[in-house]
Amino acid sequence: MSITATIFRSRDIDGGAHHRAFGLVAIVLAVAVFYVDTYTDIEGAIAVLYVITMLLAAQAATRIGLIGLASVCAALTLVSYGMTHSDDADLQSTVRLIVALAALGVTTVLLLKTEAARLTLLSANSALKESEARYRSIFDRTRVALWERDYSKLRSYLMDVRAQGVTDIKAYGRANPAIVDYCVGLIRVVAANEAAREMLGRGSAGVGALSRSIIPGQERFLEVLQAIMDGDGVFEDKVEIRADNGEEKLVLLSISFPEDPAAFNRVVVSMVDVTQREMELKALAEAQAELTKASKAATVGAMSASLAHELNQPLGAIVVNSQTLLRWLDRDPPDLAAVRRSAERMIRDSQRASEIIQNTRNLLSPSNNKVEDVSVEGLIDETTALMEHELQRSGTTLLMETSSHLPSVSAVKIELQQVLINLITNAIQAMDEAASPERTITVAAEHSDIEHVCVVVRDTGPGITDDAKEKLFAPFFTTKETGMGMGLSICRTTLEARGGTLDGTNHPEGGAVFEMRLLIKPEVEYA
Repeated sequence: MSITATIFRSRDIDGGAHHRAFGLVAIVLAVAVFYVDTYTDIEGAIAVLYVITMLLAAQAATRIGLIGLASVCAALTLVSYGMTHSDDADLQSTVRLIVALAALGVTTVLLLKTEAARLTLLSANSALKESEARYRSIFDRTRVALWERDYSKLRSYLMDVRAQGVTDIKAYGRANPAIVDYCVGLIRVVAANEAAREMLGRGSAGVGALSRSIIPGQERFLEVLQAIMDGDGVFEDKVEIRADNGEEKLVLLSISFPEDPAAFNRVVVSMVDVTQREMELKALAEAQAELTKASKAATVGAMSASLAHELNQPLGAIVVNSQTLLRWLDRDPPDLAAVRRSAERMIRDSQRASEIIQNTRNLLSPSNNKVEDVSVEGLIDETTALMEHELQRSGTTLLMETSSHLPSVSAVKIELQQVLINLITNAIQAMDEAASPERTITVAAEHSDIEHVCVVVRDTGPGITDDAKEKLFAPFFTTKETGMGMGLSICRTTLEARGGTLDGTNHPEGGAVFEMRLLIKPEVEYA
């Protein structure tokens, strides 16, 4: 760093010439004061004039330069005093010396403080410029549409309106529609970034009067006015605006209101175009609606398949019982007792079919499904009676193994019957297709744990193949030529809806095993 830079301030304008001019004048004045004080007969505190030298030098000198110049001036004052009063020093001359040195010292201290304040101010201004440059860079380059608007006149008007007793500007605006246009005219656009011009066009995003096309609807604008009147810090909402090309856009409008009323001349307004997002959300909602329709259609299809699957057994039994009844009637004489038994079975199977239909209808209104305490032993007995004809036709033996004192389970009885009938029917059909020499189905029930009763259906058929294990409960998967693949899927879904489970595997000694775990009702569980 050079000596000149240490003594004189650096300036962008006039440079060293400016410094040299002030420095030269200060030096000339200092020499003149020294000469007059030393070599003339003028009496008085001539040395006080060194203060003028300091004031001139302060225009160009740094702190170090000021201290150095003050030291030189003080030295010249002492030298002059020594040269002129070394032999005849008196009180007046000594007082003048002290006054001159004091004035020089006070002036120097004040100038140093002024220089410190100047440096602080320069530093603050520099930081402010840097901050403004950063803000302007962010403002101009961000991809969010930004405006700086002058709301000062609008705020003053709204405060005047409030002073007149108006607190609900929305009601006031509805009663006086012209107020909206008047308030819009009070808003001026100070600046807008490139993103704002790209969004709305240069006309709507131009500096000056605010374009009426980018003002949200009257109700939204009145809400903005209410926010200003209430002193809110921010206003945010989705509003519709119109660009220069006439395109309607939906934007997220955000206005940040400053706390200082004087800062309302630079209010930042941002807009984010959410038109595409809203269109995508609308398309998504429409797709979800279509999916709901498709789901309902699939549900109807599944219910139809379930009905066909579940009604097949009782309707088949009715047909068989009808044929049997006719044979008993064709006897001579007719066996009326056998006819009565066949008719009773037909009534029973008809009621069973009616219950299946009613239960399927209740699926559309789950609140109508009656949950009750179901005896597992009674459930197995009734199901076995329902399957009597099918068991006899196929030559299948059904064995029951139940533990004593089984607790009741909390379930819909008809649902459990449907599941159990489906499992037994599947077992019969599997043994039929495999032509199994031993045709036995074992239904066992036990209290497996404190929360569940376990019902196991085991057959002596071919078992479950490795390929079928993974897809066993998948909808529409079947290993039967005439099957629909809905039975096991519906059975598992039915049990899981009531807190139970259904799993299938192979028995070590051969055949398939299906295990139903049924939830025990809490008050029965701890009885």
